[in-house]
Amino acid sequence: MVPDIQPDAVIDALTADPKLKAFVRHGRIDALPAKMSRRREMLDVVAQAFEPGVRYPEPVVDDFLRKLHDDHAALRRYLVDEEFLARSGGEYWRIGGTTQNS
Repeated sequence: MVPDIQPDAVIDALTADPKLKAFVRHGRIDALPAKMSRRREMLDVVAQAFEPGVRYPEPVVDDFLRKLHDDHAALRRYLVDEEFLARSGGEYWRIGGTTQNS
């Protein structure tokens, strides 16, 4: 069973960060940061929603990311390209980022 991924927790964490809250509007990510360091910070927050060691089917990942940002495909691609998530055979799993205890 795949654990539920909570978009509200991600939005709450982004709005609590003074450097990232400017990118959130009306409870969603309004824009992805152009500055690479800020984008990586945002991706790290998003990646924390994925339970380490769990493989998520692509439709589950897409549904979650769609709730966060209009261009969910770009967000998913950044998560993979920046090595927060890996993908194979239609599944995604977390490979990077900080953990709750980091």
